[in-house]
Amino acid sequence: MINSDYMKNNIIKRDNKKIGIFGEKLASDFLIKNNYCIIGKNVYVGHKEIDIICKKDELTVFVEVKINLTREFLAENNMTREKTKKLKKAIKEYAFINKISPDLIRLDLVSIDLDIFKKIAKVKHFKDIF
Repeated sequence: MINSDYMKNNIIKRDNKKIGIFGEKLASDFLIKNNYCIIGKNVYVGHKEIDIICKKDELTVFVEVKINLTREFLAENNMTREKTKKLKKAIKEYAFINKISPDLIRLDLVSIDLDIFKKIAKVKHFKDIF
């Protein structure tokens, strides 16, 4: 017999993964419409995942995607100092490995607030959040 908590946790995990994939697709589409060229998705540097890497003019832009389904707070509030610190470290390592000048990198946040009842998504782009 399967524990109901186990089932609940696995269903939630699967749903979170689907929501994350959907959010990253929305973010990619948004960036492409705004003249960014996607060069990588879900790129691992060590144990840290970079959601999207893209180019805009001369810049290499690293994009963290945050998605929210509740109305209680905004998706961008999920970007903590600790997450930013880990992401910065991964970006610096990626830039070093790929010989990208620190002057030509930027960290952005794409925040997506979903209203599943109204079937709308509010996408916000925060540039240069280092």
